[in-house]
Amino acid sequence: MPNAFLDRLRAGELTFMLGVRGSRTADVVRIAAATGHHAIMVDLEHSAMSFDVAAQLCAAASDLGLTPLVRVPERDYGTIGRLLDGGAQGIVAPRIETVSEAQTISRACRFPPRGQRSQIAMVPQLGMRPTPARELNPALDEQVIVQMLLETPAGIANADAIAAVDGVDMLAIGANDLTAELGAPGDYGHPGVRSAVVSAADACARHGKLLMLGGTSDPALFALGACPLRLTGMDSELLFTAARARVEALTA
Repeated sequence: MPNAFLDRLRAGELTFMLGVRGSRTADVVRIAAATGHHAIMVDLEHSAMSFDVAAQLCAAASDLGLTPLVRVPERDYGTIGRLLDGGAQGIVAPRIETVSEAQTISRACRFPPRGQRSQIAMVPQLGMRPTPARELNPALDEQVIVQMLLETPAGIANADAIAAVDGVDMLAIGANDLTAELGAPGDYGHPGVRSAVVSAADACARHGKLLMLGGTSDPALFALGACPLRLTGMDSELLFTAARARVEALTA
């Protein structure tokens, strides 16, 4: 089975992803689908959401034709298998700085011999139908998306080696954390940000991987080699913006 999400990005097609942090029901997934999104990213790094809720959101997304990714808590490798078993199609690993960390994430996402994901026979993506390992393993290995989030100078310095890791599909730059690490929080025009994007883009090009930019919509930065994946916002942020706009409109 081809990976439609990655193929879409490689073809240069604009792709929208909604971040889910505050919502706890599948209604947010239906809203994402109805508003033209192609994917959701459930954020377990910055929320107190349970794994059960995250898995149900992912399963609902798959049923509606969206690609569900989950940003896992930092360094919490043991959660990856549970989320993939529950319906997640992609894992976003935050604050990756070394090849060893990237290898641990990658291996947790795929079955032997490429990885060490624990065997399972029933997953939501296959309708909870018991499936032999000889069929299930290659199908799920092909569909899973592994993204390494580089948010520090150390991660950027190792971008080439991280991109070369087997099983890594994408690198991403977290602009908010990176600017803070550079001592210029929120300054996306900082020369260190541009340098980081160029370095990561070069690494991705050398190893046939994709680069995503998060935390900024600056077209000048995207033009340096980022793929057309756009995080439209977090649900909590979008709700705040809409609520404030409604009050301002009624006040006027």
